[in-house]
Amino acid sequence: MSGLAVRAAAAVRSPGRREPDDRRAALDYFRDLLAPFGEKPDEELFDGGPHVRHRDLADLLVADEGVGGSRPELLIVTHALPDVVPFTAVAPYLTDRLGGRAANFAIAQQGLAAPFTALRIASAYARAGRAAEVVIAVLEQTTLPTPFPLVRDALPVRDDPPVRNDPPVRDDPPAQGVPLVDSAAALVLGTGEDGGDGNGPRFVRARSAGSPADALGREPAEDGTLLVLGPWVTGDVPEHAGPVHRVAPGSYCTSLWLDLADHWREWGRDHRRIVLCDTDPRSGRTHTALFAGGES
Repeated sequence: MSGLAVRAAAAVRSPGRREPDDRRAALDYFRDLLAPFGEKPDEELFDGGPHVRHRDLADLLVADEGVGGSRPELLIVTHALPDVVPFTAVAPYLTDRLGGRAANFAIAQQGLAAPFTALRIASAYARAGRAAEVVIAVLEQTTLPTPFPLVRDALPVRDDPPVRNDPPVRDDPPAQGVPLVDSAAALVLGTGEDGGDGNGPRFVRARSAGSPADALGREPAEDGTLLVLGPWVTGDVPEHAGPVHRVAPGSYCTSLWLDLADHWREWGRDHRRIVLCDTDPRSGRTHTALFAGGES
């Protein structure tokens, strides 16, 4: 089959605290940045963060053999939350770690829609013959100079396990939150035209809609389709005949992609179709991505 298929993937969760590089310079930068808006950095909040930079997350992803051995022609970095300090252009940095030949850029300020946008762009590059191998990195760090609600008070604690086959309904209020952790995921996708193994799940399309019901109503729901629901999907969704996997809380933009990186081989082997779905809690829009199983 044509199109981009997953060849390798890596996930990073809670890599551990590191010492900040130059606290005074960072705080001076944030004071200058926030002063025009009548704000100032929260030093206690900033000091209490893990200080894991996007660059650190990129290095951890490259340490994975599958990601580190890739030589992409297109590399896209995505994130919903900013870097600790924006002093490193991470897309060129990551490109240099992966052979140095990829066209590269970052997508931000789209919330958790950013990786879905990256998949659409990557697919267009592949169809045009401009990229036979693509790397998409999704980065999330939680050290911020001002309060951000999703970081410290993210989601209700769930008593049930992440994997579920009962109807995927969420109507519980976010009363007791689960804070976000630093995390990152990377997908290596290829067309198979350069001799690589393109037999993983194959990207078909990405869509968005105003609600989970509207978004999932346009996607396959029959037996043989795995539905992967992100932690931000709430309320009723259309009836689904196949298995349902619920992503555990603790991430925002990286949520679906962490679990895809962990399970892409088995999901591609065991299911004809995989539908990824999550709702951005800030915009309210729901995003879906459809992959075809490796034998489809």
